[in-house]
Amino acid sequence: MRRPFAGRAGALLAGALLVSAFAVPASASAADGDGDEGFTIEDPRITESSGLAASRQHPGIYWTHNDSDDGPYLYAVDSATGKTVARLTLTGIGAPRDVEAISIGPDNQIYVGDIGDNLGGTWPYVWIYRLPEPKTLADATVRATQYIVKYSDGARDAESLLVHPKTGRVYIIDKNEDGGHLYEGPATLSASGSNIFKPVAPIDLWATDAAFSPDGTRLAVRGYFGGISYDWNGGAVTREGRLDVPLQRQGESVSYSADGSKLMYGSEGSGSSVVAEDAPGGSDAAKSPSGGGGSGDSASGDNGSSAGGNVKLGALAAAVLAALFGVRRLRRRG
Repeated sequence: MRRPFAGRAGALLAGALLVSAFAVPASASAADGDGDEGFTIEDPRITESSGLAASRQHPGIYWTHNDSDDGPYLYAVDSATGKTVARLTLTGIGAPRDVEAISIGPDNQIYVGDIGDNLGGTWPYVWIYRLPEPKTLADATVRATQYIVKYSDGARDAESLLVHPKTGRVYIIDKNEDGGHLYEGPATLSASGSNIFKPVAPIDLWATDAAFSPDGTRLAVRGYFGGISYDWNGGAVTREGRLDVPLQRQGESVSYSADGSKLMYGSEGSGSSVVAEDAPGGSDAAKSPSGGGGSGDSASGDNGSSAGGNVKLGALAAAVLAALFGVRRLRRRG
């Protein structure tokens, strides 16, 4: 669904032009077979990859989905080849409206967040779908459970859904240019009534996706041009530092690799690349995820506009190009 995109739309468009014209691809191609070192999504049906989740049951497989105007479909992509190895068709739910995120919780349960609001935060409720991850990867029809979600402080747009890998509790981060909040759902979701999500912590980012580390000790939040790592601290989140988020056409997704050593960053667009960066803690992250911090926290303005020198340069160049071309408004897919 298309919607007006004001304010920083010029910078986003210019950033996309900058990436297309000058950026050297940071990820390995699918032909390299490097998997968690990065890959390119080859399926022509996947044109708006808006969420990403690493399978623990099927090593090297990443689940993704389109944003809108597709249908109740999930795609299992093999990171060694970039090819789709299974497409799931969800039943037992209504027509998806604005699917923005995907996460895998305990017992290999897949959670899908139909939580976007292309009307700017006016829908009275949104939905979460839950289904078991198939033990065998093949095209299949799977019945899902649908949950109604409402926010305690009113409707809002969101693109980040995450499920704690230990407790199974579901969280949402709303999308706000000036920074949003982490919303906590009930201890157990109910399929028979509304599930009220309440704000529990501020998030200093214009968030487009988020993910828990496999051991549940860290929270990674990304925006268009930056990201922040948080120490989960039992839900009393503490900011660790900035993430090294790559410049992408429209950075929409993030997932930890199954072993926790990498953060995988995805983007919308046909033939989009998933870029791998070391997770906070460096190469020791998989062995000791709780050790080490982020990449520093000396800079301000983390609302999706900075994450290291390259991102600062990209954002600056984007602003210059926006001024040059006089871009004021742009319509994009949400």
